[in-house]
Amino acid sequence: MKRWKRTAALTLVAAAATAGAVGGALVYLGMYDVTATSPHTTPVHHLLDVALTRAVKMRSAEITPPELDTAERIQNGSLLYRAHCAQCHGGPGVAPQPYALGLNPAPAALVATARTRTAAEIFWVTRQGIKMTGMPAWQYRLTDDEIWDVVAFLRVLPGLSVEDYRRGDHGQPPEKPQEKAPPAARVGDARAGRDALQQYLCVTCHAIPGVPGAWNYVGPALGQMGERPYIAGVLPNTPANMERWLRNPPAVKPGTAMPDLGVSEQDAKDIAAFLRTLNEEP
Repeated sequence: MKRWKRTAALTLVAAAATAGAVGGALVYLGMYDVTATSPHTTPVHHLLDVALTRAVKMRSAEITPPELDTAERIQNGSLLYRAHCAQCHGGPGVAPQPYALGLNPAPAALVATARTRTAAEIFWVTRQGIKMTGMPAWQYRLTDDEIWDVVAFLRVLPGLSVEDYRRGDHGQPPEKPQEKAPPAARVGDARAGRDALQQYLCVTCHAIPGVPGAWNYVGPALGQMGERPYIAGVLPNTPANMERWLRNPPAVKPGTAMPDLGVSEQDAKDIAAFLRTLNEEP
């Protein structure tokens, strides 16, 4: 390597190390502003937008949308949007709820999103969620078919007037969205269960080996859960009993502080499979 190239490389390494040290010091000393009232700088906004756009495009490339133009699908998507999305994203002539106005980054205006993103990209974002934005992963709350209904509605949202949106699109909609049955539950998958633990906020109460989360726990650690003889001190530790406990703890042990989190049958199977693998303390 020529001398100037070696010098340039060493200079870049030194600059990167210095920047990392300065950044680490700012974080450690508490000087980095983490308040939601202080927005990201314009360069950071651009960087995050590029990262989001490229990541979504790559990961949604293999997704093939179903038929999205049916009136039934659009209508159900409208109801699902109002029930789950409008609180943060608003709609034509309708503001988001007060808590959403304080989110940073701000929730996207989905009229614009529907114009710029493909159906596959919208499906992927809705299903998977986006880290550090407040956008949840709806795959744990809605079926894939229901998510496609929302995508179908978002495709027509840019063409709706304020009156169209407030009227509920076409005629009188039913009071609640149509519930669509999830696919038949498969055998529990430990890896999927580890991911599901994050989505049901288990990590905010329990220390779980191999699962990062909060540091201030209010519930018992789940290390060695696979070897414990009882669940919550009342049920023999079998896969079926663990699934039963996860789906409705108060019904198993009245007065327990463990709430009913609405865990689906499949997620209960997956979480139970993961918990069976734990044989060491966190």
